[in-house]
Amino acid sequence: MAFVDGTEVARHNTEQDCWVVIHGKIWDVSEFLADHPGGANVIVKYSGRDATKAYNEVHDPELVTSTLSPSKCLGDIRPDSIAEPPQEAVASTTTTLTDPASPPPLHSIINVDDFEKVAKRHLSPAGWAYYASGTEDEVSLMDTRRLFRMITFRPRVLRRVEPVSAAVKILGHPSSLPFYISPTGIGRYAHPDAEAVLACAAGKEGAIYCMPTTATHDSVFAARSKPDQPLFFQLYTTRERSKALAMIRKLEALGAAALFLTVDSPVLGRREQDERISAADTPRVSSGLAKKGSMGLLNPMLCWEDLKWIREATSMPLVLKGVQTVEDAIIAYDLGVQGVVLSNHGGRSLDTAQAPIITLLEIRKHAPHLLTPETRDKFQVFVDGGFRRGTDVLKALALGAAAVGIGRPFLYSMASGYGEAGVARLLQMFRVEIETSMALAGATTVAELVPEMINSERAESEMSRRIKL
Repeated sequence: MAFVDGTEVARHNTEQDCWVVIHGKIWDVSEFLADHPGGANVIVKYSGRDATKAYNEVHDPELVTSTLSPSKCLGDIRPDSIAEPPQEAVASTTTTLTDPASPPPLHSIINVDDFEKVAKRHLSPAGWAYYASGTEDEVSLMDTRRLFRMITFRPRVLRRVEPVSAAVKILGHPSSLPFYISPTGIGRYAHPDAEAVLACAAGKEGAIYCMPTTATHDSVFAARSKPDQPLFFQLYTTRERSKALAMIRKLEALGAAALFLTVDSPVLGRREQDERISAADTPRVSSGLAKKGSMGLLNPMLCWEDLKWIREATSMPLVLKGVQTVEDAIIAYDLGVQGVVLSNHGGRSLDTAQAPIITLLEIRKHAPHLLTPETRDKFQVFVDGGFRRGTDVLKALALGAAAVGIGRPFLYSMASGYGEAGVARLLQMFRVEIETSMALAGATTVAELVPEMINSERAESEMSRRIKL
């Protein structure tokens, strides 16, 4: 491929004629700008320049080649001939530590809130906004914490509570902890190899990790701490069925142990903290949320009928991630999927959508057969959103959840330079909290956590009275 001088690249520096350099290759992204999920201006400010640094901080190396046509690659940049990106652009996207002070020693971090506070100081503004924010007024984001505080324990005493085991089986796979690490987007804000770090640390602790659609899947599998370590996979189907099928087949060939299909984000929710970060780049109000939501990963046309071709495409257990009512949980069970995740997408989709723990209470009242030990062999109910303490986890388990998903805290644990050591510490902290709280509640195994140990009446008063089955 021919070399092109940086002076020629610099001439193509407008939204209508936009070239950028990524990893030494020159790409014409003019036609792609309208389809970029993050908006055109994120790319345009690097037009005619080297965008490699900013690209690396949010994308895997091969994404550009899999997204753009080979015809859009115009050649190799002549060494030392390209202009540096503007400093203000670098500052707005960088994921390196923004606080010159070193983070506190890891042994001084004793809970999730500690990790979160340190991450807020050290993540870039864009990284913090992406991880911590919810949609619009963030009611759903905050409501999960309120509900966990409303639910209390009824501990049993004078029971032998040694030894304690928090082990469970998740979709038939043993886990030493009653939760899995949830898939999360743009892990690179926290660590350049976030997904590989999470997979490795989870394996060493005997826990399970569910990788996101956008992970570098081969690298994640290569990072496993042992060859038989199970890894789950989250799928956004996109509008193009052929791409979704190719992704499913690739992950099954790699050895993925389960497929978590995201169903709660047909379009992108309006995340205002994200919009404030990008507001300086454009005077325009963010346009066409439905259009933006239909780009890239999201598929506003996904429906129940699509489960047929997805199930036909794979032998992996299929779990629907993002079920928000008892009605839909029953439909999922009747259609023969292997599980559901009760989730409102971490408060990042529809604001004021009810907390997932309320959906679990709906199932307890209106469809308790979905939570029985007999059903659990073929269908499991998981819950995610807002889990910050071991007691939160135990409340969901006692109310019938097979396991829970925890996402944001693991992003915070990697940030600030802690990396795998931070993830390991967080896993161990959760283990201590869970096992200690189990003993204090009077249980030595997860099976001994029963609804009678929980007082959920105040939360139950917030369940809908309009449920029709």
